[in-house]
Amino acid sequence: MEKVSENPLKNRDRSELSLIIVVALFVTSYLVSNIMAVKVIGIFNLFYFDAGTITFPFAYMLGDVLTEIWGYRTARRVIYLTFVCNLIMVVCTQIGVWLPSPDYLDSTAVAYNTIFTYVPRIVIASLVGFLLGELSNAWLMDRIKRITGSRLLWLRTIGSSVIAYLLDTVPFVVIAFAGTITLRDMMLMIAMQYVMKVGIEAVIGTPLAYAVIGRLNRITRKVSH
Repeated sequence: MEKVSENPLKNRDRSELSLIIVVALFVTSYLVSNIMAVKVIGIFNLFYFDAGTITFPFAYMLGDVLTEIWGYRTARRVIYLTFVCNLIMVVCTQIGVWLPSPDYLDSTAVAYNTIFTYVPRIVIASLVGFLLGELSNAWLMDRIKRITGSRLLWLRTIGSSVIAYLLDTVPFVVIAFAGTITLRDMMLMIAMQYVMKVGIEAVIGTPLAYAVIGRLNRITRKVSH
């Protein structure tokens, strides 16, 4: 019996599905980080950072994957798409604030309004930092890859993030929290967020990037053949 060859369209579908999944996770990571950023975490009244700092580096990791596998042009388009999704979130949550609620749900309405009245400022801060940081991260990833080729992935992921996190963290903290916390706390928050983001990127994000990029490279190679 003649062996049936593998359907090339199947691998092409897998490659397209991979891009859809990475984009969906990328957008979700930023939306979740923006909402989590409302909660400020304090450790020993000395180190301060918003809760979104925990999930934010994973969005950068996915941005690295987008640039590494699909190139800077695709990554840039996804970044702009995420920008639009953030704006949609702000508009929709603000409409929810304006809409009336029944008296017996006053406590729920107050909690909702407290969180999502604050979110627009957080999102504006995030969008400014996001465009500065993520675009520079993707651009640096692309430029470093032109020099190193496919080697030294860790240099591209960490090296680009060291600069990009600085361009993201400083404007984000200043716009989001200026006037609501002391200058000392704001400076500590910038330092803590930056160190945590770079640390998470180096310890967790980069190994994950290696695993994800390795898997996606195998899929894309099958498609090309």
